[in-house]
Amino acid sequence: MVIIDGKKVSVDLQQELKAGVEHDRAKTGKVPGLVVIIVGQDPASQVYVRNKAKTCKEIGMNSTVIELPAETPQQELLERIEELNADPDVHGILVQQPLPRHIDEMAVTLAIDPKKDVDGFHPVNVGNLVLGHLDQCYISCTPYGILELLGRYGIETKGKHCVVVGRSNIVGKPMANLMLQKLEATNCTVTVCHSASKDIPSLTRQADILIAAIGKARFITADMVKPGAVVIDVGINRIEDSSTKSGFRLVGDVDFDQVSPISSAITPVPGGVGPMTIAMLLKNTLQSFRRSSGL
Repeated sequence: MVIIDGKKVSVDLQQELKAGVEHDRAKTGKVPGLVVIIVGQDPASQVYVRNKAKTCKEIGMNSTVIELPAETPQQELLERIEELNADPDVHGILVQQPLPRHIDEMAVTLAIDPKKDVDGFHPVNVGNLVLGHLDQCYISCTPYGILELLGRYGIETKGKHCVVVGRSNIVGKPMANLMLQKLEATNCTVTVCHSASKDIPSLTRQADILIAAIGKARFITADMVKPGAVVIDVGINRIEDSSTKSGFRLVGDVDFDQVSPISSAITPVPGGVGPMTIAMLLKNTLQSFRRSSGL
């Protein structure tokens, strides 16, 4: 059984991106620029945004964080996005979610120029993904990170049965569409399970590659997994644990202790899919810079 180490892969990828940024700067005299907008004081979002900015600077990109108060009107936010769309030094724009309740998340997503939508959420990017025009879109970062892990670990995917548990717009739907594509680490037969699916265990037991993104702690148990399956755990759930200093710990959507002995490869939580998300965001930002620079 192989533990798929997302932390190590993300560090390796960041070093590759750093070399790419330095190479491009030598040719153009410029570096990619990422702007992250955060509205309000959500603690988890603030930590995530700080990590993005820190990693961005470590690999040599320009990073700007725009902090707006929670009461910021939607129109003001849209105007800020429009200014960034027009700024040639900005190659990636990300508006951290969740947003305050008075702001329409879809209106914000639509306001971002698809060419700078490095989160891969704009309908133009989603549509190009579905159509297989991957050279014309940005792939949502978590599914993209999973693809990177599968490729770097040399996991055979062609013709395999991939079962995705979850149908969110951030992970489940783009993941399923990505695994359908004719790529080196995809080209699967895909089944998607969700809250209305009947007898989910009978479906997950068919999976050669099982991707769990349902948001329920340790939902996938050993009896739901085919022996020898590759198991990718996207979940990050906080559960109480009196033995830890914080009083809680993080677990995935997969019961790791049960499932790992029967799987051929598995991602842990933490340290699996999670670290890949920021790395792929920066990979998308570098790609945006190169496209706009004609590289």
